[in-house]
Formats: sequence, structure tokens, C-alpha cells
Amino acid sequence: MKARLWKGGMWAAVLVVLLVPGLCIAGPTYEKVLKEGVVRAGLMYNSIPAAYFNDKNEWVGFDVDIATEVVRRIGQQMGKELKMEKVKVNNKTRISFLTSGRIDLSTANMTHKRERDQTIDFSITYFFDGQKILAKKGKYKSHKDFIGKKIASMQGTTSEKNIMNLLKKLGDPEAEKNVISYQDEPSCFLALKQGKVEGWSTDSTILLGYAAKEPGTYELVGDFFSDEPYGIGLPENDSDWRDAVNFAIQDMWRDGTYMKIYNKWYGPDTPYYFPMTEKIETWP
Repeated sequence: MKARLWKGGMWAAVLVVLLVPGLCIAGPTYEKVLKEGVVRAGLMYNSIPAAYFNDKNEWVGFDVDIATEVVRRIGQQMGKELKMEKVKVNNKTRISFLTSGRIDLSTANMTHKRERDQTIDFSITYFFDGQKILAKKGKYKSHKDFIGKKIASMQGTTSEKNIMNLLKKLGDPEAEKNVISYQDEPSCFLALKQGKVEGWSTDSTILLGYAAKEPGTYELVGDFFSDEPYGIGLPENDSDWRDAVNFAIQDMWRDGTYMKIYNKWYGPDTPYYFPMTEKIETWP
């Protein structure tokens, strides 16, 4: 009788595992990377200066350097040299590529939101930004000046929601109509240049990157109206892989490598100067 009960329980457990993948042993990513020696990193490709193609058609930027260093250090943790395969992602694909297994991590301007955390996991915050509005220089002085004006934002992003909420809070009766959604950052900037919109709103460092293309023509208006803590997007329920990424980020901060990369792209001697305002979380 006991044997029958044991066999029945065993098959029931097997059936549950087969029918409910979420209850399987967590996290194949670390083991896969260890075996294959390759990390597929999702990166933006038109986000200046985070990740973009320069005049020499080289894929460069802050996120590119961060991802490269994280992968190198994970390789050190594993005791082997890892190859990083760069994969193009955008605002619509950076999460779906993670959930479908097409990439192993996403270093792509991703604000860590509770809503997103229901689908994927995140590393500790590796970059601190906030949202502002970019406009023609000297034309606007405050957020209130944009009431009734058209403002560009990227479709399906937290920036789109944030600017709409700001306009509503300021009393714009047609806030939803006045936020014009575009597919990507270049399209937003082009709309601003052509006068189709009066402002473009997203994370300030992205705006700084595009404004630097035409020095003296554009400026950021008003204070930050949101907090945008960036995390590296990771596959859900893979604690070994998440720890490896977190340890790499913290070690970069401790030995000064992080700030070298940061100052390369956002330091006072760059066109994208953005003072560091927070410290990276580190664990004893």
C-alpha cells in the first residue's frame, strides 16, 4: 500500500512539473552560459549616448560598455572567457526577447517598474535618471508653458505615461491628445526639428544625447518630474544568473571601473554631461 502511495505521489509531482513550468527548477540561463560560453546582450542601437552606431558604424555607448564589462566579469566568476553577442532591441522587443529566450540580459534604458517585474527580473539599479522635456532653446521656461502644446514621446514607454500624467496634473484638458507617440527616438527628435511638436519628453540623458547633435539649438526645460532607476533586464526566476550580474555591477563600482565608464560618456568633458547623483548598491 505504501509503495502504491509513493508511486502515485511521484507521478503526481511529475505531472505538476510538466503542466506548470513555473514550478520547475529555477534558472537555466547561468548553466547555459557556462556551457556555451556566450552571453546574448540586448542593446538599443539609436539611443545616444547609451547605445548607438557612430560615424564609423561602430556600436558604442554607455550601455554597450557596461554590458561588455558585466559579461567579462561574469566570465571571471565562471573561470572562463565569455563572448558577448550584441542583439538589437527596442522599446517593444527588449522584454519579449527576454521572455522568449532570445537574449540573456537586456541593458537597454530599462526603468525598473513593478509592472515589468511581474514578467521579468532586474538587476540592482546601475544608472539613475529622470524625465524632462526637450524644446527649442529660449522658447519655454517651465512645464506649465507646454499646456495645450504637442509633445512627442515613445510609444509604449513609461515616458509616454509620465508626460501624459504631468500634463493632466497641470490642467491640460486634452493631455492625451497632446502627447504624440512615435516608434523610436530618432522619430521623436525629427518631429521636434520639423516643428510637428513643441517638445520631446523622455529620460534626460537621452535628450542630452540628441541635443548634442545640434549644440545651442535645444535645451531641457524644467526640473525632473519622474525617477527612472535603470536595471539590467534578466530572465524571470534565475537567481544564479541574477546574482552573477549583481556581483559584477557591485565589483565594478568598488574598484572604480564603473565611474571610469560613466565619466567616459557622462563626465564634465563630454557633450552629455550628467553628474552622478547616487551610489550603486553594494552588499557586504
